[in-house]
Amino acid sequence: MKPSPAPPAPEPVEADAPAADTGDRQTRPTLRSDLRASLPDGLVALAVTGAVFALLYVRIKAKTSSTVSVMPFMADAGGFWMYFLSQAFGWSALLWAWGTVVLGLMLSGPRPRRLPLSGPRLERLHRTTSLNTMALIAAHALLFAAELVRHDTARWHSAVATAFVEAFVPGGYDSGTGRIAIPVGQAALYLAVPLGLLFYVRHRIGPKTWRILHRCVIVVYVLSVWHTLLYGTNVWYDGWFRNTVWLLQLPIAALLLLRLLKPARRSERLPRPGTGSAAGWTLRLTGRLAVAGVVVAVLAVVLSGHDGGRAVPPENTSSTHNHD
Repeated sequence: MKPSPAPPAPEPVEADAPAADTGDRQTRPTLRSDLRASLPDGLVALAVTGAVFALLYVRIKAKTSSTVSVMPFMADAGGFWMYFLSQAFGWSALLWAWGTVVLGLMLSGPRPRRLPLSGPRLERLHRTTSLNTMALIAAHALLFAAELVRHDTARWHSAVATAFVEAFVPGGYDSGTGRIAIPVGQAALYLAVPLGLLFYVRHRIGPKTWRILHRCVIVVYVLSVWHTLLYGTNVWYDGWFRNTVWLLQLPIAALLLLRLLKPARRSERLPRPGTGSAAGWTLRLTGRLAVAGVVVAVLAVVLSGHDGGRAVPPENTSSTHNHD
């Protein structure tokens, strides 16, 4: 499981946005200032990661995790602690990505009347959680690669080269479900980092170009969740854990639909039929209908508890999923 980060940068919500989005060099957010501001959130993320690792470790020891069914040799929790720590970082990265997306959709759509934080503080929180998401996913990927090196019997330079190819080169991991799942996660990672960091140079590329690129990051989040459901051995089979992952997608889908129906920018609102470009009107209406369909589909999965995946573990699962 290697979920990738969600969009690190907020979308300016109005043409008369704060000075941070108007080009004022003295007040424009910088990567350095946001890195400093991300420290408290980063400490919380590390604490959550530690708690997730403890939970995973205990479940492995008790043999209640589906990971043991998928890969029986991993019942040795002490021998594969680095892999489980990688999983913990992956889960905290996905959780932080979820929060980042929620904040981004709230900032770019209709905001609730009462919020615990002001708009500028929410924007900064959106950026800092995004930076921490990238740090978490980097730790997740590096630990995954380190685990491959640790169990490779070849010489260290050969083991490092092999692990790099398998963990970071699309198509380099050619075993089992990873042939699809790992490239999906890699695609999410390699799209998310540049798209997110473009926020800090948007005054150079232009706000309009940046907004167009920024809208693509919802695809990054979808790829991250898809990767998790494909490759996360903790959610390998239908059950409450996998169903919870789907349940968490309901707020995302609902907020995305609301953001499309009532965007903060007037220029993005759906005009009346017959006004403006017919192609543009059709495209925007199609997008809203597609997201509404996603909401219905996710709701159906949550209520049924089945997503068309692995319903019942086979008697012999030793060959159904191979991480080696």
